[in-house]
Amino acid sequence: MELVRRLRRYRINQNLRNLLAETRIHPHDFIYPIFVWDADTKEIESMPGQFRWNIEDKNLYDFIERLMKRGLLSLLVFGVATEKDEIGSEGWNEKGVVQRFVKKVKSLFPQLVVSTDVCLCTWRKDGHCGVVSNDGKILNDETLEYLSKIAISHARSGADIVAPSDMMDGRVGYIRRSLDSEGFKDVLIMSYSAKYASALYGPFREAANSAPSFGDRTTYQMSPTQVREALLETKLDFEEGADILMVKPALMYLDVIRQVKSSFSLPVASFSVSGEYSMIKLGIKEGLFDERKIILELILAIKRAGSDLIITYFVPDILLKNEFLLV
Repeated sequence: MELVRRLRRYRINQNLRNLLAETRIHPHDFIYPIFVWDADTKEIESMPGQFRWNIEDKNLYDFIERLMKRGLLSLLVFGVATEKDEIGSEGWNEKGVVQRFVKKVKSLFPQLVVSTDVCLCTWRKDGHCGVVSNDGKILNDETLEYLSKIAISHARSGADIVAPSDMMDGRVGYIRRSLDSEGFKDVLIMSYSAKYASALYGPFREAANSAPSFGDRTTYQMSPTQVREALLETKLDFEEGADILMVKPALMYLDVIRQVKSSFSLPVASFSVSGEYSMIKLGIKEGLFDERKIILELILAIKRAGSDLIITYFVPDILLKNEFLLV
């Protein structure tokens, strides 16, 4: 009698499928990105269910506590400016909104791993991630000192991880040396190593009020055509002392996540960005998608590609609304 390999035996019932799952999701896989500012707490119109939080709002800390009770270990903090200037000095203000929030949340939840975004875009009037010359060029080396000022101010406030998202050349090494010289040798750097100039950032730019007032970011963020360049960018960050490597966005760059994971021994993070979130939320609202299934499929795809850490706005949906931890 000829042997028939029956793979459907693996799928007979849910418990067998869970037992044999190759890819598993755990609350510790996630980093939740949040927006904080000094104005009233307000829902972000293009990102339903996400808020710009006032850092004095008790509901914010109750919300964080609920997520932590469900297993969340880390936040990624984005500040939203209520005041801007030509150089972005509010970004390294020791009494700035990010700095005050980090101090407060670490005092309430010292075990929470707090990551902070390091960039100039939300703090500068022109919305660019770097210093701009009189003729509109982004000045790479002149930007590095400002980025290091932001990183150091976050570390002083108690941040465990700083995450430079600007895509300037050499910024990881510059920030690492600056942190070490100031006594913050234990602060990790999670570098946006392969950050693409994506069309998926629109809702974020509304949320952070960080859209550039002229031009675009294609001279410093990567072209979607590039993969080998992404690996070179990541290699440079690795050599400059990055502790965690990131690919952004996640969904349309799963191939890049896989190659970064295969090429480097460091933890790999992936950012499931605002556009991914808003598209899926709109599809759910219109009845096009089953909420649990579509969110689960997204997260599984990112995890399956090789991401160790997943930065996603879907954290409350995953941890509070549904049981996502079993497939």
